[in-house]
Amino acid sequence: MLQQILTKLESAQNLELLTQINRGIERECLRLDEQGNLAQTPHPSALGSALCHPAITTDFSESLLEFVTPVFTDIDKCLNYLKELHQFTYQHIDDELIWMNSMPCLLPGITNIPIAEYGSSNSGRMKHIYRVGLSNRYGSAMQTISGIHYNFSVPDALLNSIFDKELTQEEISNLYMNLVRNFHRHCWLLLYLFGASPAVCKSFLRENDEHGLEAFDEVSFYGPEATTLRMSDLGYRNIAQSKIKIGLCNVATYIASLKEATERPYPEYEQIGVKVDDEYKQLNSNLLQIENEYYTVIRPKQVTASGEKPTTALKQRGIGYIEVRCLDINPNSPVGIAAEDTRFVDTLLLYCLFADSPVMSEVEKMEIPENRNRMVRHGRKPGLTLLQDGHEVSAQKLMHELLSELKPFAALLDQAYGNHLHSDTLTDQFAKVDDAELTPSAQIIEEMRTNDESFFEYAMRKTKQHETSLKLPLSDAKQKSMTQQARESLDQQLERETSDSVSFDDYLKHYFDETLET
Repeated sequence: MLQQILTKLESAQNLELLTQINRGIERECLRLDEQGNLAQTPHPSALGSALCHPAITTDFSESLLEFVTPVFTDIDKCLNYLKELHQFTYQHIDDELIWMNSMPCLLPGITNIPIAEYGSSNSGRMKHIYRVGLSNRYGSAMQTISGIHYNFSVPDALLNSIFDKELTQEEISNLYMNLVRNFHRHCWLLLYLFGASPAVCKSFLRENDEHGLEAFDEVSFYGPEATTLRMSDLGYRNIAQSKIKIGLCNVATYIASLKEATERPYPEYEQIGVKVDDEYKQLNSNLLQIENEYYTVIRPKQVTASGEKPTTALKQRGIGYIEVRCLDINPNSPVGIAAEDTRFVDTLLLYCLFADSPVMSEVEKMEIPENRNRMVRHGRKPGLTLLQDGHEVSAQKLMHELLSELKPFAALLDQAYGNHLHSDTLTDQFAKVDDAELTPSAQIIEEMRTNDESFFEYAMRKTKQHETSLKLPLSDAKQKSMTQQARESLDQQLERETSDSVSFDDYLKHYFDETLET
């Protein structure tokens, strides 16, 4: 079946459609002061409303920026837009800096990690209280970890052409669920090839003495064989979420299992309380407050309307795109991700979309998280083995096999774009498999050793290295456009705040009852 699909993809029509792959990037990054401490200043109003701005917002903290690109078919244009968001931001943060690593900068005490504010509207209050709940459930330090989210979809016309019919919404969604299952099977490869967080400041671990890391120097810990501590239990330390079993057979099972997790009371969270002395501690005491609280490496997504649950959007309109969530910040790129990174991700995702993707067996469901954990903590260990069908198999052998299966997809993308960049990127990945010292995680540790730097000093050097290019002026037209967009978002927030017609308690009830008007 896969060979038949590859043959169909070689047609001139389908090669043209391959150039219409949709991509969008979300980049999280911390603001810090000149000394490298987490910024304590509010989200600058000149950047617009964090609630309403479509491209510049905040994640957990007032100090945790999130840049969101529109959808692009041209990756260079997407990355350029992302750079312009950085440039515009640097104009309005005075002497502050944008941190260039997934693991955080110097953190103050947990009470000094400012939780993001979104104004007095009901939707703004809900976003804030959700984050208060995250802090009470998992601690604020974990929420300062940053990453890249990569959104991906292919044109419906491409899928229709390959399968010689106009696919239904359900059939398209099933193809994306195939991709999701295969990505779970293979994402350990991304962790090895692009993991870039093998070390961390001791300030991040001040409340955790069971981290299992080694001291690199007086102020840094590291994993000698680690690839991405961001994706380890340091970043996703959550006993409660280990109880969640999300169905990946199809969209219906995915929705049903996620919905169940948002409705299941959890005793530990019940002890926190919901509204205590007239102050919300969390949105509810269920296993998940809302669907987005579920931490995972990939999500099937659909664009949501205002006040609409993600699962409702999926149920009504099917899967519109997928969101890859396991990419570290690339410290060698000013915007946290490089074009060659995206080319490899595109190649892998196309393979995951079209390769055979059976429903996961119970054995496989146990092997997938185990393989991921091994790769996160010991990915560069000589002789590392992973589990496959109940057997221990050489990780290097499995990586070679998987990369080899990607070759025809890289070649097709090269043919579509009239270059050889996807195949060149694939060649670079083979080199990393053959020599672990070429991986980003190994190179970071080597740079720290060579320069006699702590993790903090290394990341600050990278931060200041990129500061110069990110402070270049925008064109007059772009400057005017982005300034206007910021002002409009502030107006939109004010409109929300003045037009709310129900109390916040009723707003929450309507949201969870799915009766909120959209």
